[in-house]
Amino acid sequence: MSFLFVLLRISPGGSVQKYLSPQLSPHLAERVRESFNLNESIAEQYKAFLLNAVQGDFGISYNYMQPVNEVLWQHVPFTLFLAFTGMFVQILFGFLLAVAAVKKMHGLADKFLSRFSLMMYSIPSFVVGVFLIYLFSSTFNIFPSSGLKSYNHYSYSFWGKIQDYIVHLVLPVVTITFGGIAVYFKYLRDNLEEIYNKTFVTYLRANGFTEKEILLKHVIPNAVNPLISVAGVELGILFGGALITEVIFGLPGMGRLTINAILSRDYPLVIGCTFISGVFVILSNISADLIKVKIDKRLLAGVIN
Repeated sequence: MSFLFVLLRISPGGSVQKYLSPQLSPHLAERVRESFNLNESIAEQYKAFLLNAVQGDFGISYNYMQPVNEVLWQHVPFTLFLAFTGMFVQILFGFLLAVAAVKKMHGLADKFLSRFSLMMYSIPSFVVGVFLIYLFSSTFNIFPSSGLKSYNHYSYSFWGKIQDYIVHLVLPVVTITFGGIAVYFKYLRDNLEEIYNKTFVTYLRANGFTEKEILLKHVIPNAVNPLISVAGVELGILFGGALITEVIFGLPGMGRLTINAILSRDYPLVIGCTFISGVFVILSNISADLIKVKIDKRLLAGVIN
């Protein structure tokens, strides 16, 4: 955060410029700077910043004229919802595709899915988002191109409102999950192949177990455990990917809030957004490690020893 504090101060422009006009008094700039405590030296500003940050206080947002913490918690829930929805979709489709590929291992479907997953992973999310808007919004007019709800949303019934939300979220969810599906598919498919090559699978076949029983009861449980670490990393990536997706589709989350704060030089809000994003990434990785320990007690025993 210290690096970000310095970087914001040395970047071109300033927080007070949007409040100024050639028609206004030249003393207005000084009064605005004073109201934002920007008339003090960088050292004094940094000292105050550290003292407040230790207490969890990021100051007052220049744009919203509210405490940064209040502004953040108005936008955090949607980003969390989008990230966890994206993770669920990534795991679901990655799992289904991996199982479909491993059933025909080294066959045509397996080769196609493996190559197609590499293409999915290589395409940036902003390219996917723009393409989906062009295809499904501009060309075929199937899904809305931006926003979370329609202008006449409040006139709908309860289920109509739910449907309206879902329709608006289809393209953003596809955009944020497109590359992640390929990651889960590749890791799970390789794990499944590795487990299938173990000697205990041959033993199970020799004892009359069906391929379905081997897959569901023995192969998948052993292949999923290493995937938990990937899920922790991917969840952190989803928080970052939400930034681009929310801006493209005009969604009211942390990503759009961060971009607007940067463009308007809202120093306290930029630092608050960055801090919360970092906390999300750390917590997602810690949660993945705790889940792994909960599932496999041998990991905890290894740490203790």
